[in-house]
Amino acid sequence: MSGDQSGGENDRPETGAFFARDRAWHPPAFAPGYKSSVLRSPQKALLSLDGTLSEITGPVFGHSMLGELDNDLIHNFAKPGESAIGERIIVHGRVLDERGRPVQDALVEFWQANAGGRYRHRKESYLAALDPNFGGCGRAITNGDGHYCFRTVKPGAYPWPNGVNDWRPAHIHFSIFGHGFAQRLITQMYFEGDPMIWKCPIVGAIPDRRAIEQLIAALDWGNTVPMDARAYKFDIVLRGRRSTFFENRPEGN
Repeated sequence: MSGDQSGGENDRPETGAFFARDRAWHPPAFAPGYKSSVLRSPQKALLSLDGTLSEITGPVFGHSMLGELDNDLIHNFAKPGESAIGERIIVHGRVLDERGRPVQDALVEFWQANAGGRYRHRKESYLAALDPNFGGCGRAITNGDGHYCFRTVKPGAYPWPNGVNDWRPAHIHFSIFGHGFAQRLITQMYFEGDPMIWKCPIVGAIPDRRAIEQLIAALDWGNTVPMDARAYKFDIVLRGRRSTFFENRPEGN
């Protein structure tokens, strides 16, 4: 590395409360079209509590905790010399907070079905075949610019017992752990151009189309590897720290 390594104002860790969660932007806890939410949703009004020290701070993750193939789902469960079956893709993007600042050293975990739409799980009931060379999970840690990247195969769609003939569109699950427990996010990523996105009851529970579009990864032709893998770009926004108060404070108060 070269250049000034002394750091600056933007490199200093932030303290204080996070932005409040926007309940109108996120899907409601109770969405009858998504059957699982009926029993999972709170039965009483939510309470608003101040963030505790344990919520605005959190664990520190280091790159030394990662295995060599943790971000390569094509090979991390495969036998020597073999690979997972399916369309090879690269998924990459940045983890940012609500002010657009990169979130460095965030733990990004991901899991998915195989190319046929089947999970490697003992309770899986879909009839699609298992791929013996695909485990379906991995992890990465963001760099100083908030960037993460992993290789995998494009997951298949699969049926689920929500309605008579409901199917989940192709998707990848994400868990992101930022600089505090209040920044924990679990979400799903969909693929540009998939018509099944708009037929999914889970997606249908999200009230704002713009919020849905933030969950759709764009085909990134510039980062496609010829004769190897297509690329998809998926940026993730976590809750950010509140802006400095004095910027909006009337002088003299």
